[in-house]
Amino acid sequence: MPLSLTSPHDRDILDLAVPALAGLAAGPLVSLVDTAFVGQLGSVPLGALGVNTSIFSMTFVIFNFLAYGTTPRVGKAVGNDDREEAGRVVMRALTLAVGTGVLALITLQALARPVLILMGASEELMGPALAYLRIRALAGPAVLLITASHGAFRGYQDTRTPMVVTLGFNVINGGLDPLLIFVFDWGLAGAAAATAIGQWVGALTFLYLLLKARRAELGIELRWPDPYTLVPFLKVGRDLFLRTASLVGTMTLATAMAARVGVTAVAAHQVAAQLWTFLALLVDALAVAAQALVSKHLGADDSRTARIVSNRLLQWGLAVGIVLGLGFFALRPVLPGFFTDDPDTIAALREVYLFVVLLQPLNGLVFVGDGIYMGAEAFSYLAKAMVGTAAAAAVVLLLVTPMGWGLPGVWWGITTLMLGRLFTLGTPYARKQLFQPEGALASPGEAASDH
Repeated sequence: MPLSLTSPHDRDILDLAVPALAGLAAGPLVSLVDTAFVGQLGSVPLGALGVNTSIFSMTFVIFNFLAYGTTPRVGKAVGNDDREEAGRVVMRALTLAVGTGVLALITLQALARPVLILMGASEELMGPALAYLRIRALAGPAVLLITASHGAFRGYQDTRTPMVVTLGFNVINGGLDPLLIFVFDWGLAGAAAATAIGQWVGALTFLYLLLKARRAELGIELRWPDPYTLVPFLKVGRDLFLRTASLVGTMTLATAMAARVGVTAVAAHQVAAQLWTFLALLVDALAVAAQALVSKHLGADDSRTARIVSNRLLQWGLAVGIVLGLGFFALRPVLPGFFTDDPDTIAALREVYLFVVLLQPLNGLVFVGDGIYMGAEAFSYLAKAMVGTAAAAAVVLLLVTPMGWGLPGVWWGITTLMLGRLFTLGTPYARKQLFQPEGALASPGEAASDH
């Protein structure tokens, strides 16, 4: 993979990645704003927000197959100039989004308290955490409709529309935060209500665009898909569910272990995790471009160009990761104080801040690599690789309490996760197995056996 300052594919990459960057950054940015507002209420509301953030990540990000499975299938149909098939894929995704969203809502409402107990929420955190969870869960179907809609537009090689919609409903969320939290004096419950309202506005906007305003242009027919046509989609969902559940489960375990260290530790972890997620999702803009471009070129039966574009995307990912790491290192003296004025929380945050900084170049390679594999629809391999990697990270995390490693031990667990992902993604790619016929990818164990 020779290094080059320019590439003829840079324009295509940037046309997709820059709008995707704005759209992806909007959500975490508003979460950072939420964290900053809630942080002014004290360490208990901030800790309760941290526990809930992990719960909703685990609940809804598991269903990211609605985006990741939709993008390459729509992209390949577009590469084949088959708009009717692209439209059918979109309707399947929206149908699954409604069904799984309602199921998630019911489950969270029924199991709210047990889930919080499982997450290690103390009695001190339980009251505000429970109120936040019940309100935020009302937006379950909206979140999954938004997820499916993002996947659809990315497959159509359009990241500008999701950017505009996402910015719009997150502005609503950010504007409602101070009003509901402080003016109406709803506290943490106000932050939950602001988020839920914003997400429903976003979901309804996406439905209007897909099913009415741009329906003919996108080739979408207004009819329910036949149940049997959902089976292939659900098989992709099964692999991505396993992959994403392992990933998010590890991050959720990290928060649970931080909660067991103490209220101050989980509050500091909430801030560090939000920073890490914000930076990681900035790099994920390149992964979105990878999903769209790789699937389009493979759909046009051009694996050579798919490989060239992938190489360039990995170069971009590493460079952006380095820049982000350097930028946040420079902000180390001032940034923690933006989120909280509690000296103990700031001190705990400084203990793990360098993890956030140093993981950025690694994130750049891993997130782009994920996008390339998804564009190639190598979902089964991603699932197997992630299970093994997550198991290794979980061993480290489960040792945090008995070994007395504290919050830095939690972040060593996260580092283990990312190093494992780099190895399992990098080995088959370096061997040029990814764009070969189905079945050419070795399992993670087989890939490692030669080393």
